[in-house]
Amino acid sequence: MGLSELTALELGRQIKEGRVTAVEAVRAALERIRDLEPSIHAYVTVDEEGALKRAAQVQEQIEAGTLNGPLAGVPMAYKDNLCTRGMRTTCASKILGDFTPCYDATAVERLTAAGAVSMGKLNLDEFAMGSTCETSCYGPAKNPWDLTRSPGGSSGGAAAAVAAGEVWYAIGSDTGGSIRQPAAHCGVTGMKPTYGSVSRYGLVAYASSLDQIGPIARSAADCAAVLELIRGRDPRDATSLELPTGGLLCALTGDVRGRRIGLPAECFGGALEPEVAAAVRAAAGVLRARGAVVEKCSLPLLDYAVPAYYILACAEASSNLARFDGVKYGWRAEGCGSLEELYRRTRTEGFGPEVKKRILLGTFVLSADCYDSYYKKALQARARLKAAFDAVFQRYDLLLTPVAPTTAPRLGEGLADPLSLYLSDIYTVPANLAGLPALSMPCGFDRSGLPIGAQLIGPALGDLAVLDAAHAYQQETDWHRRHPDTPATAKGGDAL
Repeated sequence: MGLSELTALELGRQIKEGRVTAVEAVRAALERIRDLEPSIHAYVTVDEEGALKRAAQVQEQIEAGTLNGPLAGVPMAYKDNLCTRGMRTTCASKILGDFTPCYDATAVERLTAAGAVSMGKLNLDEFAMGSTCETSCYGPAKNPWDLTRSPGGSSGGAAAAVAAGEVWYAIGSDTGGSIRQPAAHCGVTGMKPTYGSVSRYGLVAYASSLDQIGPIARSAADCAAVLELIRGRDPRDATSLELPTGGLLCALTGDVRGRRIGLPAECFGGALEPEVAAAVRAAAGVLRARGAVVEKCSLPLLDYAVPAYYILACAEASSNLARFDGVKYGWRAEGCGSLEELYRRTRTEGFGPEVKKRILLGTFVLSADCYDSYYKKALQARARLKAAFDAVFQRYDLLLTPVAPTTAPRLGEGLADPLSLYLSDIYTVPANLAGLPALSMPCGFDRSGLPIGAQLIGPALGDLAVLDAAHAYQQETDWHRRHPDTPATAKGGDAL
């Protein structure tokens, strides 16, 4: 078994035991990146020199006994909307093309302290606004299972890099499904933690009440190991929660006996592809065989989730992105004759079409004439949806749903039909609106060989229960261990 086929924890164990060094792991990652990136385009920035230097430092600390965590020395990468000191953070947008932060995001700080070795910054939809990783100003990332397909978004580069074996885990952000949906489309595991469990300091904001940082990796155990390193209170983020440090990984038992898992009927109709529905129901059968009580339930008001999400997210985006005006930092239009022209041209020329669309929508719903009709009603719908979740979790410990109605779409399909693309978020945005932990895990393939993902949702602060159920499932199945045979020569791609 090659290094790229190992989980993050398995590679960490080999580094700890001296069977491979952190430098050797980085060289293996760089070789994969050089071979595959021309086809996959998962990265915006590859930091070859910095990764080798960092790996040598970490290896010295491991050998000296000052670093002994389970992921020390394991190569990883960050979605390019997390601030990294001395390395540009672009959000895949022209307007931030040359922005180099002078500080690290809290998640970056904590992983660095634990011995993480960053390979660079990963491609995404511009400002994390998209579901296909096609709105990046640097061009789209592609799905390693089929290069004619989208890897999902907005953390498409992160999921593609993990699936292709270019890194062993990645850090993404999830506003309406942006970790879970690409994880499903790329056949890897991705987790959105409970809102507030991970500091958002240093994450370039899209929608502050919805954004959450989380891991993408091979397995639920990998995700648990990463999450326990980055979660917990941060005084620089007022929304962050007091949580115990560590404890997630060692608490995984895989024991779901007696756990009550609901299958919301509202999630198994409509545009859901039969193959996706069958794979998710099969996953339910695996959990039932391990002792869980799995039964149908109802999650009302689901139809309100997508419209409420897009109203609220766009409203917050309109406010958050007002800071990009060409004055303080980032790209600015030249040759402007007035401040008004500077603002107008910088924002018109610097933002891509999808970002401008969402800013305009957000500005519209916040206007005096529309506030009550749209924004206020969306807040009310959010509150009612949260109450519906609270009610269903009185009876069930977890919910199991599809991640997306279909497998990975062809490149260009989503951009040609944006309404259909927005509606594809129906199963993921509810967890963001309610602030709940949710995880995507591979559960099969369709007849075209494209991965299918199942979603586990837990109550607030039920992160461990979600991870443990996914761990139980992955002890019985090997979907998370499947790899694209030859990503560089995958269907639709050319040999490198």
